[in-house]
Amino acid sequence: MGGEDRGGTDGRRRAPGELESGVLAALWAADGPLTAAQVNERLPGDLAYTTVLTILSRLLDKGLVTRHKAARGYAFAPARDEATHTAGQMRSLLEHGSDREAVLSRFVDELSADDERLLQRLLGDHGEHREP
Repeated sequence: MGGEDRGGTDGRRRAPGELESGVLAALWAADGPLTAAQVNERLPGDLAYTTVLTILSRLLDKGLVTRHKAARGYAFAPARDEATHTAGQMRSLLEHGSDREAVLSRFVDELSADDERLLQRLLGDHGEHREP
C-alpha cells in the first residue's frame, strides 16, 4: 500500500533520528518555509503524509523548527541554520563524554589536511578576540 513508512528505502530499519535529520535537511535546503506536503515531496522514499506531520511536530516540540500559518495549514522553517545546529550537537557530545581530550584528539586525527588548516586558522582568529 503506497504512503506507508516501512523503514529505509532498501527495506532496512532506519537509524534513530534519520527521519528527523532528513526533514531538517529538506528545510535547510529550501528558500523559505515549507508545508508538510512540500517537505514530503523533498524526502526520498514513500513516507506517509502523517509520518512527516509527526516528525515536524516532534521537531517543533524540541524547538528545532518554527511553525507559521499558511493558507489552510502551516509551513515550517528551521529554528537555526545548519551550522549552528551541528555545532550544538558537537558541543553536547563533548559535554556528555567522559574524556574530552581523547574525543577532541580523535576528532583532529580524522580531519583532512585542509580541514585541519581551517580549524587552526579559526582557532587563531578566535584567540585574537579573547580578552587577556
